Amino acid sequence: MSFFKSVREILRRLFTHRHENALSTQAFENKNTSIQQTKRFIFPAESEPHEATILGFPSRCSLPTENYDEVSEELADLATTIAEFEPVRMYVRTEDMAYAQTLLSMSGRDISNFTLIPCPINHCWVRDTGPVYVRDARQDFHDRRYALNFRFNEWGGKKPEHDGMCWGQEWPLMEQTTIRENEDFARWVIDHDDDPSPVSRIDAPIRLEGGALVVDGEGTLLISESSIVCDKRNPNLSKFEIEEQLKRLLSIEKVIWVPGHRNVDITDVHMDAEARFIRPGVIVFSKPHDTAVDLWKEISTEIYDILRSQTDAKGRLFEIHTIEEADPRGLVQSDHDEFVASYVNFYFVNGGLIIPKFGDEVRD
Repeated sequence: MSFFKSVREILRRLFTHRHENALSTQAFENKNTSIQQTKRFIFPAESEPHEATILGFPSRCSLPTENYDEVSEELADLATTIAEFEPVRMYVRTEDMAYAQTLLSMSGRDISNFTLIPCPINHCWVRDTGPVYVRDARQDFHDRRYALNFRFNEWGGKKPEHDGMCWGQEWPLMEQTTIRENEDFARWVIDHDDDPSPVSRIDAPIRLEGGALVVDGEGTLLISESSIVCDKRNPNLSKFEIEEQLKRLLSIEKVIWVPGHRNVDITDVHMDAEARFIRPGVIVFSKPHDTAVDLWKEISTEIYDILRSQTDAKGRLFEIHTIEEADPRGLVQSDHDEFVASYVNFYFVNGGLIIPKFGDEVRD
């Protein structure tokens, strides 16, 4: 089985389902504004138990026609694997429901732990487009459910066709209606989520994608400046102002910034493919293959040097384990391909860990 072979970070972890809010829209917005201004929240470590995993089934306008079936089949394979560990909720466009159901049925695995949810969705990168679920920072209110809407805007105004080609194929151009669906996806998920209880939506005053956030669950955040301190996401906001909001919204005590690099990839260097916490104080770091372009090597070295010189929120020096990336040669079809062969772009499930596999026999 090969994960992430065809698309960057196919898996996007988060939780959700349906929510019919009893409040009127105006009352909800007023309540939400009050919550934003007064509450602190906790973004738990990804290794903590999940209520469920949510995934997004790609729409036909979000991928090159030549790659659509391959990506969909691999996503179904990944989804049924996750369902062996915990419930899976997959968001699917109404017109794609039958196809998604067919792919799941063909897996030969038990799909009783699986729910297909009709939804206006396009991208399968739900970690970036979807909500970030958090807890109330007050100990007595941890059972209440909240989710942050970071107002996805196509990675700072970019789209998958930002460089014109990928996998050697032309990407389809999304219409404004489709882009609006992408912007509204997180809000839609939160507002339809009532399992196991209703969720309060927090419309964050800063804009980012979930893949930009790497936390240890004990107050430490790793993030790149290029992915959040920019006019396309947060115009007129300083690094200090953004950091203050991150601390409040995620219960962060220390933010470790790395410069990153704008436009080197569609995400502007999300940290979830560069370095991840195995547990507090322990990081796995992705080292580019020897054949990687020099710019990525420079970015990677800079990130490593910063992490090696820093301590976490508890004052501990990091224990860093380096994992060399797979050889990308033979895995891409074109020099234009945006391919991430990072093993640290893994996924914690309840009682297990799912790690990418790329077909590089030595590195795998």
